[in-house]
Formats: sequence, C-alpha cells, structure tokens
Amino acid sequence: MNSAHDLGGQMGFGPVVPEPNEPVFHGDWEKRVLAINVAAGAMGAWSIDEIRHARESLPPAQYLSSTYYEIWLAALDKVLVKHGFLSADELASGKPSAQRREPKRVLKGEEVAGVLRRGFPYERKAEAPARFAIGDKVRTIVMHPHHHTRLPRYARGKTGVIERIIGCHVFPDTGAQGQSETAQWLYTVVFDGRELWGRDADPTSTVSIEAWESYLEPA
Repeated sequence: MNSAHDLGGQMGFGPVVPEPNEPVFHGDWEKRVLAINVAAGAMGAWSIDEIRHARESLPPAQYLSSTYYEIWLAALDKVLVKHGFLSADELASGKPSAQRREPKRVLKGEEVAGVLRRGFPYERKAEAPARFAIGDKVRTIVMHPHHHTRLPRYARGKTGVIERIIGCHVFPDTGAQGQSETAQWLYTVVFDGRELWGRDADPTSTVSIEAWESYLEPA
C-alpha cells in the first residue's frame, strides 16, 4: 500500500534525529498498549500482517502526527471492531455492551514469558525449489496495491542481485487480507545506490531489502 508509512526516498520530512539514550517506553501507557496488542494478537483472530496493514491504512494526516504507540492503539481499535470484539459505540462511549464476540484463545499472564520466548516463526516447508540463486540478476515488479506489501516504493522496477536465500516464509501480502496462509521463497536483494537514487547518489552506497519471490523477475 502506498501510504504515509512508506517514506523511503521521500523529501521534505527533515533528517532522522536519533534520541540519545532513548528509553523503551516514553510513558507508562505505552507499556499497556504493547501488552494489550500482545494479548489481543494471541486471540488468533488476525495475523501480524493484517494489523500491520491496519496501521499503514490509517489516514496519512493521523499517521504522520501520531507517535509510534498511538499508531499501534489506533490500528488495534480498527481490527477489534472489524473482528467483532468491540463496537464503534463502545469505543465512543467507553462502556461495554452486553454482546461481543468471545475469543477462541485467551493469553494468561503466566503464559506470556513462555510465548514470547518461543517467538512466532514464519518459515515454512518449501513446496518447490527456489527460482533464483545467489548472484542472479533480478528486477523488482512495479505495482501499487491497495493492500499490504513488503516491497517498498523506492525499490519497485529496479535491478538488483540476489545476495542471500533466506528460506520459504509466509507471504505477507495475502496474509494481511485474511486469505489462507501461503508461503514463498524469500531473498535478500542488494541494489546499487545509483539504481535506487539516481546518478547523483553516493557511488559506494548499496541498499539490501528482503523480497518475496513473486516480487522478482529475471533481469
């Protein structure tokens, strides 16, 4: 999706200014937002890609004027309403209604550490050999989907080289739309800086991205 989250190469937003000794959280409410996201995600009603898409599809003015966890909270509201765990009236009033969808799973406090320690692996068994090999020259496709994609705008229609074969992983573009899980080969593709940014770019610069197989064509 081409939206306010995909700003690679865009001008007019000023420099990135790292915050010295940046804390993990800037306020206690941010801890609660993270915890609610983990607990709600454990209900199993949506994928990580679907909630990423919910964040990306916030109105650009809201996205660009919100903090990191304000974006997380707004997106969580969207998916909770979409999947029937909340209603718009409940959000507006702050009062629960008598009817709501019950989750299939509930993450209990004593389970959190173990669940986070196990992580959420997305590698799957490959059904076919990888189409590309390390060193192959490839071109990324040009597309402008309304749904979630992991191919950034600045890297579309560009020529690069396969740097690494990562394995077969869940394909986020369809997973974000609630479709049945599919998996594709995932590669690291390296691009010359001038290929991405033009002839005035630093000639020594390169950029590597992770790209699923359907993003790529032989070049």
